[in-house]
Amino acid sequence: MGVQHILLLIVAIILITLVVAQSSKDNIQSAFSGEKSELFSNQKQRGFELFLTRITAVAAALFIALAIWAMVS
Repeated sequence: MGVQHILLLIVAIILITLVVAQSSKDNIQSAFSGEKSELFSNQKQRGFELFLTRITAVAAALFIALAIWAMVS
């Protein structure tokens, strides 16, 4: 198991933690009941939510780059 696999595992755990930490935009009951959903409304993220979204995007890009690196070597 190389260094790239260990880094890939660490970034995967961080990415999973970041995704789970984000708050849901819609509840599950309105999704299945057919009620009007606010899922696609234009709501700007601010503060900690914006920070979490950006860090998640960076972690996802890092995960993809590490996965390609692990596959090539």
